[in-house]
Amino acid sequence: MNSSQGKGKKGLSGAAKGYAMLLIMLFVSWAVFKILTPGNFGSPKNLVSYFEASIIATVGAIGFYFVMVMGMFDFSIGANIMLSAIVGCVLATNFNLGYAGILIGSILCGAIVGVLNGVFYVKLRIPSMIVTTGLALIYESLANYIAGSQAPTLPSDLRGFGMMPGNLILAAISFAIAYIILNYTKIGTYTYAIGSNEFVAKNMGINVNKYKVIAFILSGAFFGIEGILTIGYGSSMVAQTGMGSMSRNFIPTMGCFFGMAFRKYGIPLQAIVIGEFAINIIFYGFIALGAPTAIQDVITGLALLIVITLTSKTEKGEIVK
Repeated sequence: MNSSQGKGKKGLSGAAKGYAMLLIMLFVSWAVFKILTPGNFGSPKNLVSYFEASIIATVGAIGFYFVMVMGMFDFSIGANIMLSAIVGCVLATNFNLGYAGILIGSILCGAIVGVLNGVFYVKLRIPSMIVTTGLALIYESLANYIAGSQAPTLPSDLRGFGMMPGNLILAAISFAIAYIILNYTKIGTYTYAIGSNEFVAKNMGINVNKYKVIAFILSGAFFGIEGILTIGYGSSMVAQTGMGSMSRNFIPTMGCFFGMAFRKYGIPLQAIVIGEFAINIIFYGFIALGAPTAIQDVITGLALLIVITLTSKTEKGEIVK
């Protein structure tokens, strides 16, 4: 009797408990706004639309997880997405490379940005947020130079990744690649080892700097994919300067926080997918209510902070990176 009870408790403390918390949070987010605005929010068709929009940031958040789990940060997320989308669009249209241009160009550009972020970080030995902030200004300027005075626009016949099923297929492939890398490769093993204790990882013979650079490269490539989904969904990309691209940092970062919070349940990537969906439900819920943008940002930010606080606890003596 006691043995079976113990097994039941053990099961609930793992992935099942994590999924239960995420699904309850998702349902509550939907139910609150559905009650407040029953006529124009939360129908099955609307939910599909919300999820379709959420997968754009989900891909970037999954890539960012490689960096964040090591205790590093990246303020060039928006600049990378913007630059990668513009490069892919220019190759696809101006050079008549079509889908090959936008896929290869965007992903390769994102990965190159990741290389620069990683190399500058390990060589300069200053905080990653400072390095990536400075580099973001350079990426913005480069994107503005490539775009010229116009916003590069994808023609309608090249927007397959901005709608179903193209966007779902690309997002599913991205998720599968990240899952395999994290769970079945040396990169994933060393990523978690460095994130848990960098000093111990070094003593184990792990080349920490090398794998930090790899984390930035992987993250950058995923931001390149987010760039593909973004320009496919919106059809064009405006080059911003003066750190204007930082507005694109918020949603992928918030989604990544869900992954960090639910890592202890063994479902970090799944939590990112569900968390980003919840973020979009809240966002569209405020739109349905007609709330001003400033109020939406404040309440959404507070709601997410509460969720992260309730789902992640720092152990006594643990250093928060």
